[in-house]
Amino acid sequence: QVQLVESGGGLVQAGGSLRLSCAASGRTSSNYNMGWFRLAPGREREFVAGISRGGGATAYGDPMKGRFTISRDNAKNTMYLQMNSLKPEDTGLYSCAAGVYGVGPEQGRYAYWGQGTQVTVSS
Repeated sequence: QVQLVESGGGLVQAGGSLRLSCAASGRTSSNYNMGWFRLAPGREREFVAGISRGGGATAYGDPMKGRFTISRDNAKNTMYLQMNSLKPEDTGLYSCAAGVYGVGPEQGRYAYWGQGTQVTVSS
């Protein structure tokens, strides 16, 4: 069992930056691939980014490429999402997830989910 807690969300103007964190407890997070998803009102949950156990492989949703960077520090059991050049359409509830079936956008790869942190980007 892995418990995930997100932090770092908030209100930011368009063009600004935020850094989200996902702290894992329970089993060692380095045993798991991890990812970020977001949920906006009226939209389906969307894959943001994923990272492999050791951090050597990453994947991004197309709207995030070039603006977001996913990373992890296994010594701290923490994953990060650096978000730059934020747009109003990036607004949503950002949740982290952990699983053992590779890195990718399919939600079924991830067995454990956090509650999320809200990101609001104003125009």
